[in-house]
Amino acid sequence: MDINWLGFVGVVAIAYVIPGPDMAVILRAATRGWRPGGAAAVGAQAGLCVHLALAVAGLSVVLARYPEALTALRIAGGLYLMYLGGRLILPTLRRDPKDEETSDDASPRSAFGQALFTNLLNPKAVLFFAAVLPQFLVTGDQAAAVWAQVLALGALDVLLGFAVWALVVGLGVRLTALLKQRRARQWWDRVTGTALGVVGGGLVLRH
Repeated sequence: MDINWLGFVGVVAIAYVIPGPDMAVILRAATRGWRPGGAAAVGAQAGLCVHLALAVAGLSVVLARYPEALTALRIAGGLYLMYLGGRLILPTLRRDPKDEETSDDASPRSAFGQALFTNLLNPKAVLFFAAVLPQFLVTGDQAAAVWAQVLALGALDVLLGFAVWALVVGLGVRLTALLKQRRARQWWDRVTGTALGVVGGGLVLRH
């Protein structure tokens, strides 16, 4: 039996379309321009490549078997999202507009790093490679090696992600024109920062 590629694509597409930390960070960066948005997309997928490498080596399954490791990863990821949310909100509370400009950390390098660590600290990525992806693996004498199947499926996941993030970046860049006014930018940062903080708090407090 061959790999159910169509079914896998469907599952991956649903996973990407559902809003999550990666999408929030990439969309936020894209409202600063194409370069920050593109850098954030590359950062998120670079993190996914690390998860893929761990899965190929069989480490994702090992991590998923230890609840303490996933709990630590979840808390670290939640705290990092709360930190990013705070960095968005605090500059908007300052009275001097120059403070907001100098505190803006949406350079391509910063956007890449934020998206990279957001993805690396996302326990859902570990669980995807440990629990969801194995359901599409084929066993039998004629089947390819497990590591090769994981690599092929994971690579497809990464490529599909780039396609989805391209749409998200495009949306973010279109929003840039609406956010040129300082007041609009302030409220956007407050809303997105609050959203990141809520998601991060939920990860920290979840049992």
